[in-house]
Amino acid sequence: MKTGGLFCRNSREKKKEEKEMERLDKFLTSQNICTRKETAQLVKKGLVTVDGVCAKDPGQKLDPEQSRVTVEGKEIAYRRRLYLMMNKPRGVLSASQDKQRKTVLDLLPPELFRRGLFPAGRLDKDTTGLMLITDDGELAHRMLSPKSHVYKRYEARLSKRVSQEDIAAFEKGISQGGEAFAPARLWAEDTPNGPGAIVEIREGKFHQIKRMFEARDNRVLTLKRLKIGGLSLDDTLGEGEVRVLSEAEVKQIFDGKLY
Repeated sequence: MKTGGLFCRNSREKKKEEKEMERLDKFLTSQNICTRKETAQLVKKGLVTVDGVCAKDPGQKLDPEQSRVTVEGKEIAYRRRLYLMMNKPRGVLSASQDKQRKTVLDLLPPELFRRGLFPAGRLDKDTTGLMLITDDGELAHRMLSPKSHVYKRYEARLSKRVSQEDIAAFEKGISQGGEAFAPARLWAEDTPNGPGAIVEIREGKFHQIKRMFEARDNRVLTLKRLKIGGLSLDDTLGEGEVRVLSEAEVKQIFDGKLY
């Protein structure tokens, strides 16, 4: 029995080691450097090295996290997962693709695009501000789950001023159109263009903030997301611009719960 157990462990460890190794052409494709066909051409020309040795086979195995890979003399900085912050502009869909309208992925520069990217959560077409784009489904699920209590902060311009009764109603939780919304935090903050408010919610239901204000006989004129957990929108990003998040910034999503 002990021998059998040892054999099983060795098999699992061997499979784990094999799983960690990756083909050179697949590695370069995942990092959006070139296609598999292009990798073969670069290897043939002697323009790819792995750990200082000129690659001979596009199918050779490497450790993506440990191996040092260069293409045409440039070292490739490996990213297992990619996390991007975008300042989403008005009129763009929070979707991976659409045949008729522009999506947030259409705005990505070629050097940041890779297969598997998607917007983590949705902003309405006319809502602007902080959008997280990633290929990490586990993180997105954790971030969006109401159980995680990751609150999102929005700035709203409204048709009329927020009252103390509105604040109390949001704090208690609002029902509208037969749907209940979890308690949210609200405070008045007028904008240069008129009445406004700051809202923090932990859900992401369809048109949620607009519907909550409608239930209070108010109307959202513009809406901008400022923060997800402890991660704030980079105010140096113009609308439609995007940048890579650091590991520390990704952690801020869960380190800075607002509510």
